[in-house]
Parts: sequence; C-alpha cells; structure tokens
Amino acid sequence: MEKLIIHTERLTIRTLKASDLESFFIYRSNPEVTKYQGFDVMTKEKASSFIDNQKDKYFGNPGEWVQYGIENKLTKKIIGDCAIKLDKNDPRIAEVGMTISHLEQKKGFAKETFLAILEFLFDIKKLHRVVETADVENIASINLLKSIGFRQEGHFIENIFFKGKWGSEFQFAMLKKDWDSIKSRKK
Repeated sequence: MEKLIIHTERLTIRTLKASDLESFFIYRSNPEVTKYQGFDVMTKEKASSFIDNQKDKYFGNPGEWVQYGIENKLTKKIIGDCAIKLDKNDPRIAEVGMTISHLEQKKGFAKETFLAILEFLFDIKKLHRVVETADVENIASINLLKSIGFRQEGHFIENIFFKGKWGSEFQFAMLKKDWDSIKSRKK
C-alpha cells in the first residue's frame, strides 16, 4: 500500500488533509456540484469527517474507494477531488470518479487529472481496465470521457434510486490497449 502523489503541469493529486477543509467544503456544499454525484450536499462537519476518514487510506486496497485532493500548484488549494477503487475480485480493474469545484470548471483540470490517473493506472500500475459511470444527464462528464477515449459500454435504465427519483447511467471503460493506442497516436 502506498500514499499516492501524482504531479501534472498544473496540479498535484494527493491525499486529502485537514487544511483542505475550507476549499473542499465550498464545492461539496454546492447543490449544482453534487447534482450527479453519489453524495449529497455536505455540512462542514460531514466534510471534516470525510477528510479525516480518508487521511489514512492508501492506494491498492481492493474494494475500497480512496479519495484524493486535486491541488492547484499555483494556489496550493484543492480545486476538486478524485477517487480510485480497485475491483474487489480483480485488482487489475479500477473504477474512478471525480468532482471539480464549480469555481474551477471549464479550465481543463478534469481532463488533466483524468489523463494523469490513467497514466498512473495503466503505465505504472499496469492495470487492464478502468471504468467510470456517469448519469445520463451529466453531459459535461459524458463529453469529457469520450474526449479522453473512453468507450460507452452500457446504458442502464432507471437502475439507481438517486436523490429521490430513479436515475439512468452510462458505463464507460478503457482498456490498457486502448490507452496505448491513444498514446501512440499523440507521438
């Protein structure tokens, strides 16, 4: 097990810490940000407890979601968070998720984070498959996943009772060979 730290040009993806609370709370308490997420609007107490529960989690424990802060290198503040969970039955498969602050959207941070996570999972950890699920109404996430090279594999109709109503989801996936092909085209 290891603490995860990934550096990109503008970002550091790293373990959440207590000093992230104010920035974390700003976006995790915004109903527009949480609209398609598997969590509800957070109180400051819930946000603090969530960060506290994450600080001792390490990458690599199959079946366990681990949440990471996405820190802007210039401001030293988190602008969002992302999560990785290795499959409980086959740790060569990972599921990922991401939340970007409403104050930092449409700046390319989500794509930069996703690409760095994929590089880590496929090139360093040698995983076989990465999956992501998106609400069918979350057009921004769907477009992001497609722009990166994820393939839509499933459409689940009213498969989840979510925030008081039945919701539908798309499942996306990328294989290591897809990632290798994408990288080779960019050279």
